[in-house]
Amino acid sequence: MTGWVRIAGLGPGDDALITPEVTDVLAQATDIVGYIPYVARIAERPGLTLHASDNRVEIDRSRHALEMASEGKNVVVVSSGDPGVFAMAAAVFEAVEDGPADWRNLDISVLPGITAMLAASARCGAPLGHDFCAINLSDNLKPWSLIEKRLRLAAEGDFAMAFYNPRSKSRPEGFVRTLDVLKEACGDDRPVIFARNVTRSDEEIRIVPLSQTTPDMADMRTMVIIGSSRTRIIPRDGAPLVYTPRSTPE
Repeated sequence: MTGWVRIAGLGPGDDALITPEVTDVLAQATDIVGYIPYVARIAERPGLTLHASDNRVEIDRSRHALEMASEGKNVVVVSSGDPGVFAMAAAVFEAVEDGPADWRNLDISVLPGITAMLAASARCGAPLGHDFCAINLSDNLKPWSLIEKRLRLAAEGDFAMAFYNPRSKSRPEGFVRTLDVLKEACGDDRPVIFARNVTRSDEEIRIVPLSQTTPDMADMRTMVIIGSSRTRIIPRDGAPLVYTPRSTPE
């Protein structure tokens, strides 16, 4: 008997943004696997076992989920946001590729969620309304030299950019260098959005010209979006609207 693995996104924070598909599969699960704060969002019930683990053990967590599915359990691996965006989906498939051959025949699927990038963009208008890219600023799994290369190329291509994991206590210097690179490479004063705890009760959103940004404006709970050279701000009573036009003149 074999079970299944579902890799599910819990959205950016507000339970109203969890998709019905994910809600349904959580109700069918025998086991939930994930990072401690994400598993804490799942209500306990008879017949359900919660397996919470610390950060930076994604592969071990994935192997555990696959082993339980091989034993006939119905396992949901939870991520925040969308599991395919800097989250658990890639980790599970990495474990599948490197694991026993029979894991490749397990019933595994990915259930999308609303990632923080899209939630933050929607809160402000449509800053990602034209071509954009997403960059994870953590150098835990890739060198800083590659991050800087991608920042410069994205600026050269005039993409709007969304940054995940901008600044942690263990590596505060990374975001300092990111802002230095952007101020040099962009060559203008485009808007930067700092969206902290989007959709949660303590949500905070700041819109700041690039020249006035400082590293302490972001932490690991902050999604940072920088517009392209075409991004516009519409003043109005209350919070302004930020959008990037869909067209670019030749």
